[in-house]
Amino acid sequence: MTLPIPSVRPLATSSRPRGIRRLRYAAILLTSLGLAAAGLTSATQASADGPGVGTPWVASLGDSYISGEAGRWAGNSNSSSSSVDALGSTAYYDNATRTAEQINRCHRSWAASIYISAGTQGVDLACSGAQTSTYTSSDGYFKPGLDFYDNGAGKQGQAKMLQNFAAGHNVKMVVVSIGGNDFNFAGIIQSCVTNFLTSPSWWPNYCYDDSSVKANFTSTNVATVKARITTALLNVRQAMRNAGYADSAWTLVVQDYPSPIPNGSGFRYSQSGYTRQSTGGCGFWNRDADWANSSALPTINNTVKGALTASGIAGAKVLELQSAFNGRRLCENTVGLLQEKGFSSWTQAGAVDKTEWISQIRTISTATGPYYVQESLHPNYWGELAERSCVRQVWNGGAVRGGTCTIAGTGLLNGEPRMSLL
Repeated sequence: MTLPIPSVRPLATSSRPRGIRRLRYAAILLTSLGLAAAGLTSATQASADGPGVGTPWVASLGDSYISGEAGRWAGNSNSSSSSVDALGSTAYYDNATRTAEQINRCHRSWAASIYISAGTQGVDLACSGAQTSTYTSSDGYFKPGLDFYDNGAGKQGQAKMLQNFAAGHNVKMVVVSIGGNDFNFAGIIQSCVTNFLTSPSWWPNYCYDDSSVKANFTSTNVATVKARITTALLNVRQAMRNAGYADSAWTLVVQDYPSPIPNGSGFRYSQSGYTRQSTGGCGFWNRDADWANSSALPTINNTVKGALTASGIAGAKVLELQSAFNGRRLCENTVGLLQEKGFSSWTQAGAVDKTEWISQIRTISTATGPYYVQESLHPNYWGELAERSCVRQVWNGGAVRGGTCTIAGTGLLNGEPRMSLL
């Protein structure tokens, strides 16, 4: 959604807005909870490949939190986008020639966690903004859900895509991230940031008690979303059965969602004034941030895991991501913007440990140049490589296991942050 409010000065400039009324910052437009989906990789397999034959493949389905949304950016900068540009302008080009997106605005980046190597090849079928069911967004973008939608003209749901792909490739593991957009998480974030920007610190207007926000977490809605996720996961199993796989021939892995911002006491910018959003891109009141971490996120994640249990899919695993980025979250006091930490480029030694792994929340007017609003509040290049390390550990040489993904140390290991699967 777009709020018809005057534009704000871009976060990507070195200037900082001062003394400007909060109302000028309220033009917040967020796309769904970042679940950018990627299309098929450019790698191809011989036509003889299929269930149980050929190189093992791992596939990702779902939303922007697995598609690779925001994977272009290695940290945040208010000075120069080039200082954090890890993948360049072709970051989301996923067609065979890497000249365009297969589905516009699915934002399947080449940093996506599914490309684990380890004797496998990866295919990204996820799509930023995806819900459990296929739909077309208000701005006209096709968003394939985890269903068998097929319009006969090339537009298909992700379950249908998986079925077609798996029939000709040896898919051994399918990793799914889904449900956040069914909870209207983007709309919730929009409400929280708008309330922060349009109310003073001496009389804050919180979002957690807004009726439009509370409606997403009623017992009735939670049960409805759980049922949708359950159906979506059963569609994944059915797609594999349709492609000729026995249930024991592959493994489903369902990941939950990470915490993108710290609790109120963990922000490095005061909630008084404009700095928290104008500089940090994290405009939340402390109380709303606490609620997001203690109530909203656990409710969403428990619903996802409850749906997996309800599906009864044998052998399925869970990849726990809720605390995966703690210490590297947006505006957390343990990290900073690139220039705040004395770096001129994301490539400098130590940058991965001192900068953020979550992309800034951008307004319509601050999503200038190469930035997109829909990249807001998603794991960036470092965050996605961190998840990739954990997905590789989940793969475990083909003996798939679940676990909790956490930061394991500083520095890089084979170009990725050091992570553990516990």
